[in-house]
Amino acid sequence: MTGTAQRPLLFLDVDGPLIPFGAEPGEYPTFDHPAFTSGPDPLAATANPLLARLDPEHGPRLTALGCEVVWATTWMSDANDCVAPRLGLSQLAVVDWPEPSEADDEDDARHGLHWKTRTLVAWAAGRPFVWVDDEVRDADRAWVAVHHPGPALLHRVDPRRGLAADDYAAVDSWLRRLP
Repeated sequence: MTGTAQRPLLFLDVDGPLIPFGAEPGEYPTFDHPAFTSGPDPLAATANPLLARLDPEHGPRLTALGCEVVWATTWMSDANDCVAPRLGLSQLAVVDWPEPSEADDEDDARHGLHWKTRTLVAWAAGRPFVWVDDEVRDADRAWVAVHHPGPALLHRVDPRRGLAADDYAAVDSWLRRLP
């Protein structure tokens, strides 16, 4: 395998994996992002106080995985504007969520399938992928196993703590086992 087009994809959610939530507010570490508090518009940095929960170490750790990281979040392109710079990441591809069809919605709800699953499998188009999200379920894993021809790891992150060392180790280990 050579070049970016051949690297595995890493579909990354923001809320939960990168911005932890669900525990008591005082339980979360916060991080200074000096470039965003001393720039031309320091108020823009405080518009969303949850951005202070972004650990800048995620950027180098994600880059070290050797995947093509793709935003798979409702933040959409705002992830490139608000999240990527705080992690030291360049602009990333963004999954564009289509309008759901009623038939898919009903079928997915009946089978416990997450609303992102079909779109991510289509976006991957057979390429190996990792999906890091706090809402991955067994139903998603089962559906992907049947509908995606390539290797896939659906990795659930505890949203109360976000991506941690053991999450990175699990993803890295899986990636190393790819042919």
